[in-house]
Amino acid sequence: MSAAHETLARILRITPEVLLDLDAKMIKLTNKSGVLDKIVEENSILTSRTLDELGLSKEKATAEEVYGVLVDRLKHMDKDLYDFLDKPKLADLSQACGKICDTARLLNDPQKGFFLKKEKALAMLEKFPPQNILDYFGYKTVAELVEKEGLSSVFCALRFAQDEAWMHRFFDEAYDDLTIDDFERREVEIKILETKWLKVAEKFLKKKYHNLSHLKELGVIFIIPLSISTPGETMRMFTLLLHYLNEVPFYSKLFYEFSTHPDFATKLKSLLRGDVPDGTAPVSENVTWRIVQRYLSKVDFSDFRLLEPHINPEAEHWYKATGDLAKLNAIIADKGHLLGFWHGLDFVGDFFPNVQGEEKLISFDLIDLVMSLVEKGEAKYLYHQQEALWNKIFIEYLGRDKMDKLIEQNIIDGFIKL
Repeated sequence: MSAAHETLARILRITPEVLLDLDAKMIKLTNKSGVLDKIVEENSILTSRTLDELGLSKEKATAEEVYGVLVDRLKHMDKDLYDFLDKPKLADLSQACGKICDTARLLNDPQKGFFLKKEKALAMLEKFPPQNILDYFGYKTVAELVEKEGLSSVFCALRFAQDEAWMHRFFDEAYDDLTIDDFERREVEIKILETKWLKVAEKFLKKKYHNLSHLKELGVIFIIPLSISTPGETMRMFTLLLHYLNEVPFYSKLFYEFSTHPDFATKLKSLLRGDVPDGTAPVSENVTWRIVQRYLSKVDFSDFRLLEPHINPEAEHWYKATGDLAKLNAIIADKGHLLGFWHGLDFVGDFFPNVQGEEKLISFDLIDLVMSLVEKGEAKYLYHQQEALWNKIFIEYLGRDKMDKLIEQNIIDGFIKL
């Protein structure tokens, strides 16, 4: 067992024996040795290089100092992005998304996707009327609601205006008979909701909500027009928009591939739920990797599925999103280097002593840092970096294109058996 096994195991919160077994099997399969040593070396080089640029020594810095300089750089980048996007006031952009959407589409303008027809979506709502929304606005019929408020807005509002029991019934029953004929090719839609929907959300939501989400099946990415008042919020919103511009086409491609299967509706619902198998990995002649298409750490940091070899398509969408963000380098000129600073650091993290002398893991992943910043440091996010590191391990053995292909081929079963 090498030091690399122990270093990576510590970051990934697993035993070194898990990586020792994985490495032996992947060497046998690919004839590539020294992969884990290479990853640890690259992680060390990128950590040192990043801190050098920020004026710190890796050997002397404390965890507080490292986190501090990373967040300071992020704050400057967030301010530059806010200014570049014309200091957006989301409440004024419901009729025209403006520079936010124009810039996002400049960086990543996906091809037409395979999405649910709007007339079918309307028929689904008429069969299962969203009574909370109808009562709030005082409309008697779904047709009137959609005519006055717009289908996309109503569909987006379902998740924060309807109760959980209604949502489960709607998903379980309304989606159960969908076929290829209910889908069509059309553009991905980016929509900033009207401010009236804020009051709807406040009436029904008891917990804090994020201001950006998406509907994979409808091909809609929507923004709730909350005010941007906290450092990091512009970056969180914009990178999440870029993330969804990668994620929505990814799932659209899968919808199309499965649309001719007799169990299309079952597979569609599995994709929309983000199913992750909860059983033990099947035995393979070589090695099995689990596909984890959600961030399980948000629910249970100790989920056993996170402590075994796995790959995560979410981490890949984030990798591509930071690559898209880096394209702004050529547009924002002298300040552009800040926006390309983070690309390639998604898997990077290391331990540093805090002021009490305890070693703490610091993630260099942009998304972990921006989430921590927006939450005002109340929680130090780490799971984006850890999932990116699992992807990095797989990629170093078999390549990114191979990983993407195998995810698409095996996402329903949830396991890649090599």
